[in-house]
Amino acid sequence: MFKSLMTAFFLVSSLAISAQAQEVEVADNENVMDELNPFDANIEETLQQMDQIYFEETGSSPFIENLIGPMGPTCYRSSCKVWAQVSRSQQKMYLYIDGVHTNTWAVSTGTPGHGTPNFDTHPNGRIYDKYTSTKYPGGDYNGLGNMPYAVFISGGFAIHGTGTSNWKKLGTRASHGCIRVHPDNAFKFNRLVREHGIYKTWITVHE
Repeated sequence: MFKSLMTAFFLVSSLAISAQAQEVEVADNENVMDELNPFDANIEETLQQMDQIYFEETGSSPFIENLIGPMGPTCYRSSCKVWAQVSRSQQKMYLYIDGVHTNTWAVSTGTPGHGTPNFDTHPNGRIYDKYTSTKYPGGDYNGLGNMPYAVFISGGFAIHGTGTSNWKKLGTRASHGCIRVHPDNAFKFNRLVREHGIYKTWITVHE
């Protein structure tokens, strides 16, 4: 009798542990898409709402001061002070400062159906230190939300940090279309753009 009870106990315990593991796996998978969807038909409205929330929370504009600049590019790729080259096939970002390769970072670009487009341009000026998605609230990083240190390229497409549950996915396609990097690397890139400005920064995204 005792042996039967112990066997039943271990069986129930094993099932509970297995269920918990499955719940963690599901939760983790749900965090794959924890940022805004740049392909959303209402993305501009969403971005404006984000801008308002950012201003209310920080008292600062989400746009860096040198948004208004000359018509056309002022530098190109390696001739810029800061150049971020993102390879979708390698899932890596190569950072150049004054034309010198300084860092290589693993990234996550968009999954099939949400593929990150090609870009070859200055960033558009919208830049956040923190943002918390209300649609995908999981994956908060140190109170900075789902997209810490975001530097926007065009529309809703940005280079930004991601929560800890997504770090193991860096180096694979896992996002809604944005370019995810480790938050430490996102912070470094964010600060370089803030320091040197969008007209001395260039972002290239290619296969």
